Parts: sequence; C-alpha cells; structure tokens
Amino acid sequence: MRELWLIRHGETEWSRSGAHTGLSDIPLTPAGRDEAAALGRYLEARPFALVLVSPLERARETCRLAGYPNALTDPDLREWDYGDYEGLTTPQIQAGRPAWSLWTDGVPNGETAAQVAARAERAIARTLPVTGDAALFAHGHILRILAACWLGLPPEDGSLFALGTAAVSTLGYERRTRVITRWNLSLSA
Repeated sequence: MRELWLIRHGETEWSRSGAHTGLSDIPLTPAGRDEAAALGRYLEARPFALVLVSPLERARETCRLAGYPNALTDPDLREWDYGDYEGLTTPQIQAGRPAWSLWTDGVPNGETAAQVAARAERAIARTLPVTGDAALFAHGHILRILAACWLGLPPEDGSLFALGTAAVSTLGYERRTRVITRWNLSLSA
C-alpha cells in the first residue's frame, strides 16, 4: 500500500448536534448528502486498489455518493460502541460526570479505546498487502484511533486529531516511517 485514505461520512443530525453516534444507524442529512457528492467531485473516481466501508448506513451512503458503490463492507470500521452514552452529548454526560472524557474515562457497557484500536489494527492490516492506494470510509472516532495506531501511538492519542464530517485525510510513509500526509481536509466552505 502506498497511501491510506481516511474518509469520514457526511453530516447526520447527531453529528451536527454533537451526540455520540456509535452503532445507531442515523442517515445523512441533505447537507451530508451534499458533502458526500462533493467528496465524489474531489476524488474524481480515483482508482483505489481497495475500498473498505463501515457497515453503518451513513458511511455506506457517503461512499456510494462519492462514487464507490462496490466498496467492501468491513465490520471493523464501525464506530466506537458508546454503550450507555449512545445518543448523548459530552455536556449531557458531564452533567452527571464532571470532567468526563471519552478518551480517558471510557463508556459504561460499551467498548474501550483498546478494543476500538484492535479493530483499527485489523483494518490497517487488510490494506498493507495492497498494491496502490486504499480508501476507508468510516467514522470520526474510529478513524482518529486508526491514525494513532498507524503512528504507533496509544489509541487515546486519537484525541489529538480533530476530524470534521466528510473530511479527507491520508496516511503514508516518509521513507520507511509512517506519517500523516494530509489531515482533516474539508471540502465545504
């Protein structure tokens, strides 16, 4: 693999409100569909050697609208399972748990950062034997953890990488060192 393209899904009602959207299958908003179409114009049917997509509708629809209807579904690319905090915003959670952070405190009855990182590592491993570039259409937190894993950082360091909806990022190499080659490229105004 030469470059690994990370593409976050377009806007949903919950991403707009800041609600933690893990396994809930929330559809794209009209703005999210527009963002996905803009991704397609930006990518211009780029010929990826491998395209993987989360099984969740918001990622699949973004992938399809961006011009990759035949992507392979990869369950490891689903979003973090937020357990009891699914659908809640950080301020709502902090009302009962002041100073709570997803990255350091985790979620009751959901996944740990280490569990999400194990899925991210498996997704990375699927791309490594590919000749050419690979694209992953997925979600904010899984892609941030995937970037941390790519760099050899602990999964909690994914907190350092902001990632907007319908953003494009790429991971690659500088000689043999894994690096971020572009991050959080937004195509909207």
